[in-house]
Amino acid sequence: MNKKIGMMLLSGALFSGSMYSCKSPEKQSQQKNDFQVSVDAFADLEILRYQVPGWDQLSLQQKTLAFYLYQAALSGRDIIYDQRGKYNLGIRKTLEAIFNNSKTDQSGADWDKFKTYAGRFWFSNGNHHHYSNDKFIPECSFEYFTNLVKACDEKELPLQEGETADTFLNRMKQVMFDPAFEPKMVNLTEGIDHVAKSSNNFYEGVTQKEVEDFYDTFPHTGQDPEWGLNSKVVKADGKVQEKVWKVGGMYGAAMEKMVAYLEKALPFAENEQQQKTLALLIEYYKTGDLKKWDEYNISWVQDTTSTIDFANGFIEVYNDAMGIKGSYEAVLSLRDFETTKRIKAIADQAQWFEDNSPLKPEHKKKIVKGISAKAITAIVEAGDAAPSTPIGINLPNSDWLRKEYGSKSVSLSNIIHAYNESSASSGFLDEFMNDKQKLERIKEYGNLGSDLHTDMHECIGHASGQINPGVATPDKTLKSYASCLEEARADLVALYYILDPKLVEIGVMPSLEVGKAEYDSYMMNGLMTQLTRLKLGDNIEESHMRNRALNAYWVYEHGKQDNVVEFVKENGKTYVQINDYDKLRVLFGDLLREIQRVKSEGDYEAGKNLVEHYGVKVDPELHKEVLDRYAKLNLKPYKGFIQPKLVAVEKDGEITDVKLEYPESLYEQMLGYGKEYSYLPVIN
Repeated sequence: MNKKIGMMLLSGALFSGSMYSCKSPEKQSQQKNDFQVSVDAFADLEILRYQVPGWDQLSLQQKTLAFYLYQAALSGRDIIYDQRGKYNLGIRKTLEAIFNNSKTDQSGADWDKFKTYAGRFWFSNGNHHHYSNDKFIPECSFEYFTNLVKACDEKELPLQEGETADTFLNRMKQVMFDPAFEPKMVNLTEGIDHVAKSSNNFYEGVTQKEVEDFYDTFPHTGQDPEWGLNSKVVKADGKVQEKVWKVGGMYGAAMEKMVAYLEKALPFAENEQQQKTLALLIEYYKTGDLKKWDEYNISWVQDTTSTIDFANGFIEVYNDAMGIKGSYEAVLSLRDFETTKRIKAIADQAQWFEDNSPLKPEHKKKIVKGISAKAITAIVEAGDAAPSTPIGINLPNSDWLRKEYGSKSVSLSNIIHAYNESSASSGFLDEFMNDKQKLERIKEYGNLGSDLHTDMHECIGHASGQINPGVATPDKTLKSYASCLEEARADLVALYYILDPKLVEIGVMPSLEVGKAEYDSYMMNGLMTQLTRLKLGDNIEESHMRNRALNAYWVYEHGKQDNVVEFVKENGKTYVQINDYDKLRVLFGDLLREIQRVKSEGDYEAGKNLVEHYGVKVDPELHKEVLDRYAKLNLKPYKGFIQPKLVAVEKDGEITDVKLEYPESLYEQMLGYGKEYSYLPVIN
């Protein structure tokens, strides 16, 4: 599981001190003070950059290993475009042809509109919004687009066999300009066929019922692979079958390049465990055997000493309404030794947290297996992890692997640092907090509270609890609600413990004031401010947003009798006010116990009712007020990153050094990637 940036990042200074701060003084000194974090903004997006402190201290062996893993990560970028929509590679290659055409007049109002569309497309890895999953279309006219296309050399356009520029344009008009054509990449609306009504490219020619029936025929012993994770489901000759993503199969051309770079990385592995892990990943990509994926994950979890680490694969299932298909992603990193002290202190207490949780005894793990926790410095992210990035990762996702072999939990410290830098003095808190004492508390402790929430969510939350014997995995039992409920469960673990004296005792926070700051932030976000990400009139669709609304509105409703949390009006503005933090913690624990029961018992109806009742609907009057107030701040609700670039220095065919560069333009980076890492055909 990964935690995407889930709230409006709070401004204010970090709490100083090596265990409490997001960065130690030593780490801060490695970050260039004149480094420009925010470099561009358009539509609802702000484009940031991040630094990689610690790179210069790596050995040549480690840098060379990182370089080949970097190349492997980017070699798979075509895959995420195709997974998010079968027409995306065609659109992308069209954009590249236009931008690379020397005859294109890149000026004027129409060009600015087209450029914004291209930026949104590259940011979202396709023509559906990276967060809402709604289709977006160019604001320029189709006639203007036609002129851009006709000015290109036809050899540079992704024409199908026998196609002319005119017939190509006729086809692209529907694909790019018709909002009713494939309007939603992931459609979680209750009561519909989630497969047929979702525009992703995980299924073709099949219904939801056919997909469910197909995977019901697979073994379900409780220790099975994540069936269906690495394939597209199609119907051929009337028979439902899989097209597996592997070398020689679907996406084979890109995966051959990925494997070639992974094989080049093998001799530079830091130790035997890491070398074994790489070899298993290569074998998995060559065979498509999901049992090899499990073997790889087991080996990867057991590598706890390497400085260079990576996540690479078809991993998270949020882009599939069925919660089955893994999106391609890659995160390459180096260990942040100083910040790791905080998250390790939490992981070391995993058994205590499990034993003292409010779960029913039968839903607790008797023995919590090896949670490896660390902070990492991202070197590059690719696929579904970029440009919009997670801030925390906990893998593997398989429940039985977690139970038997443990998990790795990481916090991306330099990403968090860049987010915090970009959010300083935004005016956001002053607009949505009316209590000066609470406002000052958030400014002092908000960043630490958010960091600890992420640490607990990934490290303890996802690793906690167990499914009852004989109950199938959540993608089978909870279906389209599985992702939302899992994120809600992990959030609740974090919320329950962030107001526990245990965190003060183990030295990761100075006082319970940090927990109160996080409660104020979370409730404000879940009840109100996350609505800035929705268009007026929309319901909540995205799983992380649903989970926050579910948690916040459930405790709000169930605490009404004691006035635990309330909406207050002041000068015509609505604010969220917590009146009893201790009772709120009890309510978080009550909801955690119920959602764990739902997961453990596979109670679909109860899970569905929780999500639909608390996590979907929006108060239109409150929504309009929030949007109006937010608009006056001139902020962008979404942020993402230009990736650092690794450049190998060679002499006589041998790498003698690897330089780190920080590009400044998202557009230039995307066009460069298009020239260097385009391996797949337009239709796969």
